[in-house]
Amino acid sequence: MLDAVLPPLCLGCNEIVEAPGALCAACWQGFSFISAPHCACCGTPFVEDLGDEALCAGCLVRRPRYHRARAALVYDDQSRRLVLPFKHGDRTDIARACGGWMARAGADLLASADLVAPVPLHWRRLLVRRYNQALLLARIAVRTAPPRHDLHLAPDLLRRRRWTGSQAGLKATERRRNVREAFDIHPKWRPHVAGKTVLLVDDVLTTGATVEACTRTLERAGAKSVDVLTLARVVRPAL
Repeated sequence: MLDAVLPPLCLGCNEIVEAPGALCAACWQGFSFISAPHCACCGTPFVEDLGDEALCAGCLVRRPRYHRARAALVYDDQSRRLVLPFKHGDRTDIARACGGWMARAGADLLASADLVAPVPLHWRRLLVRRYNQALLLARIAVRTAPPRHDLHLAPDLLRRRRWTGSQAGLKATERRRNVREAFDIHPKWRPHVAGKTVLLVDDVLTTGATVEACTRTLERAGAKSVDVLTLARVVRPAL
């Protein structure tokens, strides 16, 4: 009866669909899902298969601090219509589908992780937004992945200890400077990080400044390796 009165709507365009959290056929074709072939390090999609260990030009010039990064979608005009309402418009219902896509895109990362941690918000941002979108995605991704008794979600592993404002509009060097020394490890998790593989979860990977700052913090705490899983990532045109 409820479905008849309030039928499930497409996440992309609000057309009626068969099940909650689904995309209509048109929107599904319009989204750019990322799959192999891609850069072995940052996950940038390739036009052609260059081999399992091939790196993109950006990673050849400057290898990121993290080990591997994967994303479910290319961040473009279409996916922005999904990400922005989820991030800023209280559309927390979007997390269920997006977390499932991330679990598939990052299956290898989830399989090798010991701890899964969201990129934290500053308490002032959390007070206004009332939820951390990265934590919602991390919960769904862990829940969707094949069950493992040794995989642990650590929702407060990292803390954003100072206000950094918005990164929007800043250049890559400015973003790195803005988030330098902005994160630390929650005291209760410090004994559990050493020797562990940590999977960082966030909504969008842009320049990588934030996740690299988190990676640096985790490495100082003794983490063996740090991977990154995001809902979407910016893909810059090839030179």
